[in-house]
Amino acid sequence: MGDDPETAERKMRFLFALRQRGVTDPRVLEAMERIDRGEFVRGHFEDRAYDDTPLPIPCGQTISQPSVVGLMTQALEVGPRDKVLEIGTGSGYQAAVLSLLCRRVYTIDRHRRLVAEAETLFRDLGLPNITPLVADGSRGLPEQAPFDRIMVTAAAEDPPGPLLAQLKIGGIMVVPVGQSDAVQTLIRVRRGEDGFEYDELRQVRFVPLVEGLGQT
Repeated sequence: MGDDPETAERKMRFLFALRQRGVTDPRVLEAMERIDRGEFVRGHFEDRAYDDTPLPIPCGQTISQPSVVGLMTQALEVGPRDKVLEIGTGSGYQAAVLSLLCRRVYTIDRHRRLVAEAETLFRDLGLPNITPLVADGSRGLPEQAPFDRIMVTAAAEDPPGPLLAQLKIGGIMVVPVGQSDAVQTLIRVRRGEDGFEYDELRQVRFVPLVEGLGQT
C-alpha cells in the first residue's frame, strides 16, 4: 500500500527541504528517499518525523536533523565498495542511510537499548549489511579496522586519536568537534600518505562523545 495523501505530501516537502539546505548528491537524496525517517521516530514525536529538526529518542539521545544527516553523508563521499564505521547508532537512521551507499556499515553505541531497537529495525527493513554493536565509541572498532569511511555522530573536543588510527590511507572521517555545551564545528578529515587534512564544513550541535558503556 502507498502512503496516504497527507504523508506523501510531507515526504515530498521533506526531500525539497533537503535540497534547499544543500543536499544535492543524487545518491544521498535517493537513499534518504528510500529510508523512511518515520520508521525511526516513535511515540510522542512521530507526527514530526518529516520535520527538519532533531528529535529526542530514548537514553537521553537525539535523532539528528535530516538536513544535517544529508550534509554529513554527502561530505563522507561514500562509495559502493566502502566499509564504514559509524560512532553513535542512536535511532539507527544514519546507519540505514549509509547502508544503501556502501558495502558494509559497522555501527556502535554505548547504550544497549538503542542498539537492540536499531537491530530490530534493520532486520525489519531488510538491511542485512549493517552490524550494530554495543561498545565504547571513543575507542572505535580496532578488530575491523581499517575503515574507508568513519562517521561520528557525537561531539569530541578533538578528533579522537583511536578513530584517526583506524582510518585507511585515502579514507575520510566526518566528526563534530567542540565543547559539548557550545556550538561545534563539523570537520572532514582526509587521511593521506603524509598525515591528515582537516576541512571545516559548518556549525552543528551534537550530544557529547562519552567514554565507556551506558547503563541502559
